[in-house]
Amino acid sequence: MNLKQPFKWRHFQKELILLNVRWYLKYPLSYRNLEEIMKDRGLSVDHSTIARWVLTYAPQIDEKTRRHLKLTNDSWRVATPTLRLEENGNIYIGQ
Repeated sequence: MNLKQPFKWRHFQKELILLNVRWYLKYPLSYRNLEEIMKDRGLSVDHSTIARWVLTYAPQIDEKTRRHLKLTNDSWRVATPTLRLEENGNIYIGQ
């Protein structure tokens, strides 16, 4: 694949390819769901074509978008549950 012009020689427009790849990655849609959505829009795209697009362009999209994501740290804060037990006038508090 040509890295400078990744959409050269494709039968579909760049926007349509990216739309299908983004929808597949963002929403719980199958390739056949996307095929049906495109059919509703008047486009005939086979599910195997969409699968090839995802395999080809998803790593590139990930590479370009990952650097813009907010960095996370490894710190997790979890509230510890406390147990309060009253028995015979005595109060027991534990974790």
